[in-house]
Amino acid sequence: MNFFSRPNGKDTGKGTVVVVSGLPRSGTSMMMKMLAEGGLPIVTDELRRADDDNPNGYFELEVVRQLKEGNSTWLKEANGKVVKVISALLEYLPGEYQYKVIFMERESQETLASQKKMLEHRGQTSKMSDEEMEQQFQRHLAAVKPWLMRQPNMEVLYIKYNKLMAEPEPFCEQIADFLGFPLNQTRMRAVPDKHLYRNRVVLEK
Repeated sequence: MNFFSRPNGKDTGKGTVVVVSGLPRSGTSMMMKMLAEGGLPIVTDELRRADDDNPNGYFELEVVRQLKEGNSTWLKEANGKVVKVISALLEYLPGEYQYKVIFMERESQETLASQKKMLEHRGQTSKMSDEEMEQQFQRHLAAVKPWLMRQPNMEVLYIKYNKLMAEPEPFCEQIADFLGFPLNQTRMRAVPDKHLYRNRVVLEK
């Protein structure tokens, strides 16, 4: 199986898989980079290269898409490391592992705008309207969050992307405490790049 860990971080130990999750375009790639900079080993095959939509890379593992078909043997190599799993696939993670899930949340209007722009760059269009897509996202989140609470082998930390971009320092501390691992928070704080925050929605206070 062609995948590897990067960078040369230390194994978190304890036989726990760290999972970065959330909806597509919710900041999961940025969180993967933050954890990598913090010193954790990232499991990726790097088949999906960095592009204009994600200049810092996607940090994905293609075989994760096969969870729904029951392919989870790759998790043996992910023990004590970090892997990205979109929220729609969380329910297919096998129960014999322990997971610490960092779940990214982003304002739905920004998620939709980012996704639409990515499709445009690929010459594609969505078959759903923004309203239909947002309703689908909300239904999914309304189902997956209670499900996560019921899983005895999963701990979850929810991270607000918009607040993280504005002030990363407290979130870096929170993540280190959640994982119980001494991360390089200085390097983590340097990852959120406001110049790459290109689909911002001004929210009413």
